[in-house]
Amino acid sequence: MKRLLTSLLVLLLVFMAAQVVVAQEEEEFVVKELIPCDDYDLSDLRIGLVTDVGQINDKSFNQSSWEGVLAAEACGATVNYIETVDAADYADNIAEFAENDYDVIVTVGYALGTATLEAAALYPDVLFIGVDQSQVEPVDNVVGLIFHEDQSGYLAGVLAARLTQTGTIAAVLGTDQVPPVVAFKEGYEAGALAVNPDIKIISTYHPGAIDQAFTDPEWGATTAKQALDQDADVVFGAGGKTGNGALIEVANAVGAGGPPPFCIGVDTDQWFTLPEAHPCLVSSAMKLLDKGVAAILMAHVDGTLEPGNFFGEAGLADFHDLADFVPDEVKAELEEVAAGLLDGSISTGYGE
Repeated sequence: MKRLLTSLLVLLLVFMAAQVVVAQEEEEFVVKELIPCDDYDLSDLRIGLVTDVGQINDKSFNQSSWEGVLAAEACGATVNYIETVDAADYADNIAEFAENDYDVIVTVGYALGTATLEAAALYPDVLFIGVDQSQVEPVDNVVGLIFHEDQSGYLAGVLAARLTQTGTIAAVLGTDQVPPVVAFKEGYEAGALAVNPDIKIISTYHPGAIDQAFTDPEWGATTAKQALDQDADVVFGAGGKTGNGALIEVANAVGAGGPPPFCIGVDTDQWFTLPEAHPCLVSSAMKLLDKGVAAILMAHVDGTLEPGNFFGEAGLADFHDLADFVPDEVKAELEEVAAGLLDGSISTGYGE
């Protein structure tokens, strides 16, 4: 229980500003000093990453996980990735690394959970890091990187309920087949309702298969436009490229004087990954995927890593250029709510 409670870190500051960031011109990645290379020589480590369907530079889930691996490369590790085009290729993509003597394989996304466990049984000498893959029973060479998405979603809901002028907010979401997406959605709704029990919430899941739900920005944009047409003036986009489409659509609706409408990103601080959303992007409900991957790699090298689940840090991102739109009393309220989520005095109700 202590580990669960201490896993939440509320980030109401500019996380990225505290990092040394080097942009790679050829791709949209950043290298962050998440691993102290003076203490960690990773030159003997080979790390492969298998994406969920979608591209490595999706400005969301795959990309943030990969940037955690890039932090290891900065300390000498050999790294590579395979982009999954079709879910039928999960096992083959994992095996490509395992058969070529990679020490660690990172598999990104809930949908790869079964393939990851099957590969772990075939390759017991390889460490598998399953991002967003909760482990029901510990397996010696598997660690699931998971988060309290409902808690960061709850904070986003409180923020949305305080910013709305119409009394209507919305969420454009990936599939309900993925538990973390459901956790974000239910936390968001619970946080908003805690502020205003009469608030109207328009939450929409992508209707397609799991391999389509996160790669459909056109649907995301159309769904966000429908929510705006129904008077929603805050939109939470939680669904990879699908959610990005929603955020950009909301940004395009912002007038010369600035928001509303507002939008809220997900997974990473999308201020840094989706500049097209700057006009509306007031914050993001974050899972520090990059930092979580790096922390697991360090524990692995230290010999302190335990199989099972590793809780990464989650929280709410900085308000950046829209900070003046968030009243000081709301900022103080968010800090109080975050503290309550941390000590357990506030419950999101998710899973109860």
